Amino acid sequence: MSDNQADLILHARWVAPVAPDATVLEQHAVVVRGDTIVDLLPSALADQQWQATEVRRLDRHLLIPGLVNAHTHAAMNLFRGLADDLPLMTWLEKHIWPAEGRWVSDPFVYEGTRLAAAEMIRAGTTCFADMYFFPDAVARATLESGLRAAIFCPLMDFPTPMGSGPEDYLRLATDAVDQWRHEPRLSLGFGPHAPYTVSDGPLEQALTLAEELDLQIMMHVHETAGEIQQAVEHNGDRPLARLRRLGLLTPRLMAVHMTQLLDEEIQWLAETGTHVVHCPESNLKLASGFSPLYKLRQAGVNVALGTDGAASNNDLDMIGEMRGAALLAKGVSLRADALPAAEILEMATLGGARALGQESRIGSLQAGKQADLVAVDLARLETQPVYDPVAQLVYAASRDQVTDVWVAGRALLKERNLLTLNEAQLVHNAQQWQRKIAGESQ
Repeated sequence: MSDNQADLILHARWVAPVAPDATVLEQHAVVVRGDTIVDLLPSALADQQWQATEVRRLDRHLLIPGLVNAHTHAAMNLFRGLADDLPLMTWLEKHIWPAEGRWVSDPFVYEGTRLAAAEMIRAGTTCFADMYFFPDAVARATLESGLRAAIFCPLMDFPTPMGSGPEDYLRLATDAVDQWRHEPRLSLGFGPHAPYTVSDGPLEQALTLAEELDLQIMMHVHETAGEIQQAVEHNGDRPLARLRRLGLLTPRLMAVHMTQLLDEEIQWLAETGTHVVHCPESNLKLASGFSPLYKLRQAGVNVALGTDGAASNNDLDMIGEMRGAALLAKGVSLRADALPAAEILEMATLGGARALGQESRIGSLQAGKQADLVAVDLARLETQPVYDPVAQLVYAASRDQVTDVWVAGRALLKERNLLTLNEAQLVHNAQQWQRKIAGESQ
């Protein structure tokens, strides 16, 4: 291939590269060769300097880096709407854990993840961080969909459909790491469920293995006030203090939810480089509390955005999550200037990449990075007129304005049509699972 030959050129009305700064570029083109961005330049220059097999002109669109959904339980799409309007522990103990015990299996996780992948593609997500059972099934479904995933293998003290206890889970996790480590669109990690479900020994083992294998750790932490009260009554420590004592507060840790934080704890996170994953809609729906997003960002903590699972959200819509995060930050801090739209977009892209340890590969539109891109049509009546395209994306656009998605230079969505997954088949399979779970058939 000659120096000026590319595979794909995307000309867009606006490009928001996210890094190296929050500038919006007008009438620019992104040039892709193979799976990599090789240039970002004015459209007029691109026409002069580059030739490509495929050229797309997105004259009504904002082109952004693929959104990074930094916390999901993808297969729980098959439990969407199963147990709504309940507090976290009632929801978990009375409904979700029993349903998982009855239904979760390799086929359930595979089909649920495929359904979730299709929903995420159509909403502009190109990479998701998943914490659920049967990581091999998640991996197979992800590769089939064309998405990118960070798969966090579960760890708990008690038996589940996947294993009998901590030794089982750690063995299965290291097996999954060995099996999938050479897949460029997959990364693996450890997913201890929460401080109240994992004891000190397994947490220390997971940290040791993560350091040896250079992996990230994802864990639900400080999700509710009740969790903290229970921990203090049990051992005298708030959960974050216990994790600090065990050495888990490091750049390897993605602490999910974090709705209950003291100023001192925010400082610990900043000092140790621990990442926070903010899931505003799930926290609101379960009445878990409000993560102090503005304070975290002011302290220099890297914050990523996630949807959580569709059983507690109930969608995998990162554009909606950006809006929710932005408005909630303003309301909680009582500052209208807290977290402007450009910062929220950075959290939903480069912030997630950073939390996953993948900021050198994804999260922004820069030469040398993977060609994970999303085109959003801003010409709709609902997003007119356009003064600031990024603000329009965060505050006015909806996920059905995502028209095209590419991962590693491969088109997964073209003009709203899925290219790697069969929509009718996914709907049929979901309805079959619904009938089983609702008890209409066995």
